[in-house]
Amino acid sequence: MSFRYAGCVLALLAMVVVSLVAPARSSNDPWADSQTVQAADLSKELVDPKAAPTVIFVGFARLYTAGHIRRAQFHGTTGTDDGLTQFHNWVDALPRGANIVIYCGCCPMERCPNIRPAFATLRDLGFTKTRVLILPGDFAKDWADKGFAYDKGQ
Repeated sequence: MSFRYAGCVLALLAMVVVSLVAPARSSNDPWADSQTVQAADLSKELVDPKAAPTVIFVGFARLYTAGHIRRAQFHGTTGTDDGLTQFHNWVDALPRGANIVIYCGCCPMERCPNIRPAFATLRDLGFTKTRVLILPGDFAKDWADKGFAYDKGQ
């Protein structure tokens, strides 16, 4: 095998591995890649409560009580008008430079009815440090089953 051929094969293999590991961004995602955070990275950030971001769960209340990221807050399901209003009213009081991470984890991320309206609301209100937690499958598979800290109940 020539050096040039081997290099092409390795480059192709690297692209395949990256595409399997890094979830592809959907064309309807209102955030940039720089506005996302992976589960392992967020878990490390949460170790120091003083420096940790404000984590907001934007999904369904019953899923929040079943399990949510430790210290995550819930202020409405952003996939409904009422929930989005609750969320909007609560976040409106926060400083626009607040370090915020939002997540849902109700279903595969590309079909989530909650994460995009929540992000768009924060963006439209002028929040500048908002990130989306990437949970490609759901909260159980991509957070709880990987051993990251979470709580149950309210």
